[in-house]
Amino acid sequence: MARRALLEFEKPLVELEEQIEQIRQLARDSEVDVSQQLLQLETLATRRRKEIFDALTPAQKIQVARHPQRPSTLDYIQVITDEFMELHGDRRGSDDQALVGGVGRIGQQGVVLLGHQKGRDTKENVARNFGMASPGGYRKAMRLMEHADRFRLPIISFIDTPGAYAGVLAEEQGQGEAIAVNLREMFRLRVPIVATVIGEGGSGGALGIGVADRLLMFEHSVYTVASPEACASILWRDAAKAPVAAEALKITGPDLLKLGIVDRVLEEPSGGNHWAPLQAAETLKAALIGAISELGQLDERQLLDQRYAKFRRMGRFLESGAADPSLSS
Repeated sequence: MARRALLEFEKPLVELEEQIEQIRQLARDSEVDVSQQLLQLETLATRRRKEIFDALTPAQKIQVARHPQRPSTLDYIQVITDEFMELHGDRRGSDDQALVGGVGRIGQQGVVLLGHQKGRDTKENVARNFGMASPGGYRKAMRLMEHADRFRLPIISFIDTPGAYAGVLAEEQGQGEAIAVNLREMFRLRVPIVATVIGEGGSGGALGIGVADRLLMFEHSVYTVASPEACASILWRDAAKAPVAAEALKITGPDLLKLGIVDRVLEEPSGGNHWAPLQAAETLKAALIGAISELGQLDERQLLDQRYAKFRRMGRFLESGAADPSLSS
């Protein structure tokens, strides 16, 4: 079993975990009853882990959202679906590995699932382009969503990307146009759309599959118009000020729930989803089933009207000098 990567703020837990493992080894090698000591140390470790993760700063949440062992789109699909068939290609000559999708079944409900896909290690990340989709990826996503619309299947999307790929080739192939088409076309789809930010939701790369009737977000995920590093470089020409930018950008679940951007923040297991991926998947499955069931009660006109109204409410402006009390800390 691969050793779990530790984040800087998780290191205080290492000593406790090592003590627990030593006592377990002692119990295996002898007949000494150490159950009481084990229980005390495990309880202490659980409490400390909860204390640490309950007090994470936005910059620390970004580290959790980017954790290499955080469950990915295909990880969740494998657990929450009873059947899944991946579909490939945008029918224009490419099959982007950074954005995956296909048709599946959750219980008796047929669905179309799609999302950004990162890798576990450097080799996989290079193959998946670190979850940064090309224009072909967004066109593939749109093809799948049109398939869902044609056969009246709810759409489930998983957002986990630092942003759309910004290379020269992607720009030549129409990256901005591909995302813009998705934004426009998702508003006309006649089926429920439920999106979940499972890790890092960055910029237009996230929005390209994020126009949804219900936007869910895991507790330690982030959703932002630009990465804090990019924001700090633009505003202060100093990427080291990324923690300051992360605080100002309001990228965490509670902030975005308050602003009306996300509809629900999903609780994560103590220590984050990478500590208990199966538990995280069950939480997500229950939330998706509930959202699809709720949206299924609406007729097509109500669904489209509510989707339109949802995004119209996000656009607000203030007169010069006015203060918005809802944005105060």
